[in-house]
Amino acid sequence: MIEAAILVIFPFCMVHAALSDAVSMTIANRLSLLLGGAFLVLAPLTGMEWTTYAWHIAAGMAVLLVTFGLFAVGGMGGGDAKLLSATALWMGFGLPLLSYLVYGAMLGGLLTLAILAFRSSPASWYAGRNMFLRHFADQKAGIPYGVALGAAGMLVFPQTALFVWVMERLTQ
Repeated sequence: MIEAAILVIFPFCMVHAALSDAVSMTIANRLSLLLGGAFLVLAPLTGMEWTTYAWHIAAGMAVLLVTFGLFAVGGMGGGDAKLLSATALWMGFGLPLLSYLVYGAMLGGLLTLAILAFRSSPASWYAGRNMFLRHFADQKAGIPYGVALGAAGMLVFPQTALFVWVMERLTQ
């Protein structure tokens, strides 16, 4: 049961964040709360050491502190900041978190370039009428970084301690 929850909750939240940000330019608070709450409940049930657990919480708090600062100066959306912080709980300090941040930045940069190119193309006029593409075509809309963050989360998820724990349990 714990294994199923780990394999369902994190990917569901990443995909949902990406899709909702693409369609509505928002990432619901309940998604970040679900991610954070699920980690806080599930991680101890896997036998994660308390010091490791504390470091995961510290990673989430550190990312929240930085992203809150970026949000305060207008450099990041609030939903993106909360999603990054909740995802950092699952990553913990170390290579998974670093990989997540690097992939998120790279994919976010590529997404930004692609959207800016798309917005200056004739296709954006037609896409502006499509419910799923209207924000990509709107010159005044921001960039839905939740798409990049969701993709980065899915790329790095197999490196996380919880995913590794699940794979070890399933292969025994």
